[in-house]
Amino acid sequence: MTQHVSDIMTAAPVTVGPQTSMTDVARIMRDRDLGAVLVTDGDDLRGLVTDRDLVVRLLTEGGDPERTTVAGALSDDLVTVTPEDDLDNAIRLMREHAVRRVPVVEHGRPVGMVSLGDLAMERDPESALGDISVARPNT
Repeated sequence: MTQHVSDIMTAAPVTVGPQTSMTDVARIMRDRDLGAVLVTDGDDLRGLVTDRDLVVRLLTEGGDPERTTVAGALSDDLVTVTPEDDLDNAIRLMREHAVRRVPVVEHGRPVGMVSLGDLAMERDPESALGDISVARPNT
């Protein structure tokens, strides 16, 4: 039976506006145990910011996380899928674009996120990545 993205996606993704400070985003990620948040302008998806963006695009360049907004550090060249997309298509896109997370959108509006961890849990829950994906955070 064909599986769809909606079968495994994390619904109701956390979103922030483009003027949110990177410090606030880091706190949201810490408090909600997230590696990424979606950036929206109204209902429209503008980008994605990850914990790696925080380090690679901001901190290593000497940026001030209090003064830098998400708009200055987000990834805006996004690969997206819809809830109805075939799960194999999502996997193919993640491989082709070497991304760990893909926003799920309907009519340009974010409705979920599918991650490498979600896929590991679905396809190989006994794998190391599957185990890590369900483990409690080590904070």
